[in-house]
Amino acid sequence: MTSYLQIADDEKGHELDLFCVPRHYENDLDKVIIPHGLIMDRTERLARDIIQDMGGHHIVALCVLKGGYKFFADLLDYIKALNQNSDKSVPLTVDFIRVKSYCNDKATNNVKVIGGDELSNLAGKNVLIVEDIVETGRTMQTLLSLLNECNPKMVKVASLLVKRTPRSSGYRPDYIGFEVPDAFLVGYALDYNEYFRDLSHICILNEQAREKYRV
Repeated sequence: MTSYLQIADDEKGHELDLFCVPRHYENDLDKVIIPHGLIMDRTERLARDIIQDMGGHHIVALCVLKGGYKFFADLLDYIKALNQNSDKSVPLTVDFIRVKSYCNDKATNNVKVIGGDELSNLAGKNVLIVEDIVETGRTMQTLLSLLNECNPKMVKVASLLVKRTPRSSGYRPDYIGFEVPDAFLVGYALDYNEYFRDLSHICILNEQAREKYRV
């Protein structure tokens, strides 16, 4: 069974003035729900679990852009540290893909995969897909379906966040950092129309900001 840290629906979070939050976002956020330090500690543990499960195999780490880039970079840094300080090490190569399924704050049924023509390079390889957040799960299921057509040897998915939502298809990644409430989250590279990627903590976006940054 996949382990994760659960953030409760009634989690009160933390006041913004307790943390370093960019001044240009101070009026856009309700609260800090996952501080940066907690993200880093949980990511380190996920790296250890991945090494334990996939160690000894060459892994192609596939980053889902754009939201996954921070989690991807930090996760690979921890895996690299384990490689340097452990008897069990994993040869790693990296690749990138972009998946788009949102317009403003709404999921769409149209999942666009950019870079999907290069998935054929993953045939016969052990693939670790690294994603920022799984919400309905349909985007990841679409990506996995495309990837499986290329006949990889093994595919595992690591997602920093999984959202509890009635819209879920029931899909669950192999590695989960946090299970979070059905709120609109930004920060740590999670964006709203490209804003908030430069926020270190994961925060809840307020209603005024949704209108302010709407396109």
